[in-house]
Amino acid sequence: MDANLPSAELKVFLVEDSASLRRRIAALLHTIPGVRVVGEAEEIAAALRDIAASRPDVVITDLRLAEGSGLDLVHALARRGPPVVMVVLTNQSSQPFREACLAAGAHYFFDKTSEIDKARKTIERLAEAHSQRVEP
Repeated sequence: MDANLPSAELKVFLVEDSASLRRRIAALLHTIPGVRVVGEAEEIAAALRDIAASRPDVVITDLRLAEGSGLDLVHALARRGPPVVMVVLTNQSSQPFREACLAAGAHYFFDKTSEIDKARKTIERLAEAHSQRVEP
């Protein structure tokens, strides 16, 4: 199979400083048909390097990272290609954070504690739409 051909699977990259939360989010994503986690990172430099290498369709990031901020990651990804759907999944969910992330280029913003089901449904819709775009 040609690596440059689009995959029917929605490729997701996770950026979260807590290893236990990364495992839980990855486990949740594995329950969604058509979704594959292609990488994980806990800080911006590794995330940018590994996102460039794995070329995900979606990046899910927390705002609080081991080094730097998820907001900085959103800014960086919005400025470079190829385009990727950016999802912020955080406990820092006050309106100013939400507005700053969306202004920086995030496509979706969810509170980890109260909107995880909403986030899951959004990933399901993205996976379904993605599979329809790449099927012959």
